[in-house]
Amino acid sequence: MPPLSIMIKPASALCNMRCKYCFYHDVTDHRDVKSFGLMSEETAENLIKKALEFADGESIAFAFQGGEPTIRGLDFFRLFVKKVAEHNTLNSTIYYGLQTNGTLIDDNWARFFKRYNFLIGLSLDGDFNNNSFRVDDKGNNAYYKITKAAEILKKHQVDFNILTVLIGRCADNIDDIVKHFKKQGFKYLQFIPCLRPFGDKTESELYMTPEQYKHFLIHGFNAYVKDYVRGEYTSIRYFDNIVHLYLGNPTEQCGMCGHCSHQFVAEGNGNIYPCDFYCTDEWLLGNINDSDKSFDTLAHCDKAIDFLKESIIHPEECKNCKYYPLCRAEGCKRSKEDRSYCESYKAFFDACLPLFRAFIAEKK
Repeated sequence: MPPLSIMIKPASALCNMRCKYCFYHDVTDHRDVKSFGLMSEETAENLIKKALEFADGESIAFAFQGGEPTIRGLDFFRLFVKKVAEHNTLNSTIYYGLQTNGTLIDDNWARFFKRYNFLIGLSLDGDFNNNSFRVDDKGNNAYYKITKAAEILKKHQVDFNILTVLIGRCADNIDDIVKHFKKQGFKYLQFIPCLRPFGDKTESELYMTPEQYKHFLIHGFNAYVKDYVRGEYTSIRYFDNIVHLYLGNPTEQCGMCGHCSHQFVAEGNGNIYPCDFYCTDEWLLGNINDSDKSFDTLAHCDKAIDFLKESIIHPEECKNCKYYPLCRAEGCKRSKEDRSYCESYKAFFDACLPLFRAFIAEKK
């Protein structure tokens, strides 16, 4: 049985922020019920029991996202880890993660995260000016609340990384953003291209042009390689994975291998979907509270299989491209539906492929 990863939305789409590029706000607009509310203790326990049954002693990763998952309250998470320990009779190794805007994090949260070895993803788009689209419910830039959360996590020695939504301006300013993060002591970074709403082809300052993404890739990778050579390595998740591909090693980021993989997303009411980007009525696999639904039946239902099949089909022009072994037809299905960055990737590999040789010693 392969290791199991489940993304859980304990507060569904509920959030105390009003970020102007929130992809999940758009996802929920494309289903009949926008928010399924707070996850009940009963649903959490059903999810835990069926996950452990499916894993059959193999490892499980429980990753909490939203909306904003901390809205569900610390008591829910205390109960969750207690129930996992109670039902984990086969001693599966359990990994916990949580993606947060950080605005509700205090010492109590941080102590809990440290005790149960949570890996935290903290959402931040750079310095104050570059973070201007990440705003609270009053429209105020949340930069100082987020950086305060970072200091609390550091104080309690909680492992965390930074997640940045890559809008056009951030791509333009990638050199300054990376320098700022390094100055703050942030050593683990992730940049996620900002997605348009489904079917929307309009242009705005939120959405990178191919030229802006090329700039991000080339400048970001040059800084990444320089740090590595100097012995000052800063992890940038996309570059870590593309280096793994170059070296012939497996990747860990979904889509980087060229197709979707088995994912389970559990909404607040127990609905299960195959991907965070597709928590829509069209791709509802079933509900974990139903007695006839297990993770095994959900993984092998027609919709789950169709979802994986769709991502495997690659255009012939991609297969014939010399960079196909690295690009894998641009990876993520949802990103490809948004827009093609084919020319950005070609320009990146044309400019930077010789730099990959710096990592030959890492080949395993």
